[in-house]
Parts: sequence; C-alpha cells; structure tokens
Amino acid sequence: MKIATAAYPLDVLTSWSVYEDKLAKWVGEAAAHGAELLVFPEYGAMELATLAGLDVAGDLEASLHAVSDRMEDADKVHVRLAAEHSVHIVAASGPADTDTRPVNRARLITPTGQIGVQDKQIMTRFEDEVWDVIGGNNLQVFETALGRIGILICYDSEFPLLGRALSECDVIAVPSVTETLAGYWRVRIGSMARALENQCITAMSSVVGAAGWSEALGTSYGAGGIFCPPDTGFPATGVVAVGEINSPGWTYADVDLAQVAHVRADGVVLNRRRWTMQHGRDNAAINVRLR
Repeated sequence: MKIATAAYPLDVLTSWSVYEDKLAKWVGEAAAHGAELLVFPEYGAMELATLAGLDVAGDLEASLHAVSDRMEDADKVHVRLAAEHSVHIVAASGPADTDTRPVNRARLITPTGQIGVQDKQIMTRFEDEVWDVIGGNNLQVFETALGRIGILICYDSEFPLLGRALSECDVIAVPSVTETLAGYWRVRIGSMARALENQCITAMSSVVGAAGWSEALGTSYGAGGIFCPPDTGFPATGVVAVGEINSPGWTYADVDLAQVAHVRADGVVLNRRRWTMQHGRDNAAINVRLR
C-alpha cells in the first residue's frame, strides 16, 4: 500500500467551509497520488479554535474546549472524504473533553465510516504542567482492510514499552508536533526505534511553520517520514521516505506488508520475537567498582 504522511501548516480559519475546503484539498491530493493511508499530525486540529476568534485560539484553556466542541463535526468531514476517496485517515489529533480534563485524541477513520479512537498516553511537560491535558484510553490495535494499525501520538513514540504494546501492528502511525529540531529528532528517533523493535512500518507526520495566534503551538519544526526495519528487502538506513524539514505537503512511500511478515519470520535479526529474552536481564544493573 501507499502511505502519505503530512507536513501540515496550521491556518487561521475564517469559516467552516474554509476548513472543509482545506481538508478536501489535502485528502484529494494524497488520494490522487494513490495513497491508501493518510496520516495527519498531532494537534493539527488546533486550527479549529480560530473559528471561535483569535482571542479564544490564543487562550490555552479556552482553545482546548473550542476545539473539542468542533471535533464531532470534523469527524463527519473526514468520514465523507474517506468514503469519497476510499482511503483510511488518521485525523489530526486534538483535545477532547472528558469528565475531568481534556485528552489528546486521534481518530482512525475508514472508508466504511468506522472511527477508531486513540488517546495519547504520556503527556509532555507542557501538556502536564501548563496545559493540564491528561492521558486517555488504553493503546489499541485496529484491524483494518489495510492491515493492523496502531497510533503512538508524538511523545508516546519515545517509550519502548508503549511500542511493544503495539507489537501486533503492521503499521504504527506517529502524529507529532514539535517546536524545535531537537524535538523533531526525538520523535523521529523514537519512530525508527519502534520500527526496529517491532519490525514494522512507522509513519510520522508533523505540524510545520508558524501559528503565532496559539500560545500552545507557536512555531513548529518537522517533516513527514516513513520508517522501516533495516532488514531484508527494506532500505539499509531504515528510512523508506522522508520529507524536507518545514516543507508543507505530503511525503509518500509504498510499503509491502508481506515484507514485514517476512522479516518477522526470517529476517537477518529477530528483534520482535526475541523481546522476551530481555526478561531477567533487565533488572537494575549490578554496580561494579573498578579502581
């Protein structure tokens, strides 16, 4: 299948139709290139807050709820576009209100109109200490017509045990937003590590450019990227495709899930199968003093 990962700039939206037109253009372009799985970035939905005015969009607390109020309508747009173009879409994540505090929620939308929901697990310091966004539902493996798909939202990709929970996935989507090049590389390195450990494909998307109206986002650095295990039949670098930093648009890659199955069964290395060999060897290391 062909995967498209977005380097997605946020806009000040002057009307709902402007948002619909923007999304239709992005999805239509990816579908025209033959993409079957489209991955939008973390907090890409924050541009919906501008529909409530820039004062709301610039207020940390108000922006959370303004976006949450729009998510159901946004999902309807994604459902329509997924059906129209026969694509699966990992919709840009955004805040979703709960009984306590908002979570950071992504949705996997199928051409048949089904919606799988995945919340971020572990908050960054800003989300936790300033924004008061909380972790949500358990990690899930989505069985789709394309294969098994999981989602690790940004920071989640940097934790190997979260990746291991998705070890049955053929593809792990990694929607991200990072405000520095260091942040981008942390998520990219995490994505590549998860592809190595699970011997699967990871698909990283990014918010790019300035959103000066948002105290939460500001300026973001990133690129789309599709990564793989550096093993038989895959690029030796572990990079199937990667976009230019802060260049808006799609990054595309063709991936063969039969090749994923092959390296899991008979690759040069068998990281995924041998994960349990760490058990008993992963206790705290013994301190040895050498003088």
